[in-house]
Amino acid sequence: MKVKIVSIITFLFIATSISAQSTIDKWVAMKDFHVILSQTFHPAEEGNLEPIKSRSEEFMNKANDLLQLDIPEEFRTKEILILSENLQIKSKTLHALVLSIAPDEEITKSITEIHTIFHQIIGLCTEEKK
Repeated sequence: MKVKIVSIITFLFIATSISAQSTIDKWVAMKDFHVILSQTFHPAEEGNLEPIKSRSEEFMNKANDLLQLDIPEEFRTKEILILSENLQIKSKTLHALVLSIAPDEEITKSITEIHTIFHQIIGLCTEEKK
């Protein structure tokens, strides 16, 4: 029984990952943002803030590209655009926190909020494809 449950959960996880990945592939700026997000957020989850501290300006610039570069038509919904703008604002705030040498807890909270918004956008993009 446990094997069956684990198999189902694994299948659902893989299916969701593939769907999110194909969504990101269509939106090049989002794909680029995801690369730097994964390279900075996951270490931050484990207490290593050096990647985000050293790349916060690049991170902010990738977030700015989201609304500056071509967005696939099916993802140009009001909700996705609002969340993308929010992602830009939060990324600018994160960069300011890094520059001001804010406490690690504030930086961690900030990048975690950005990560959550990213997944909200991907969820909406996946819904839009259906």
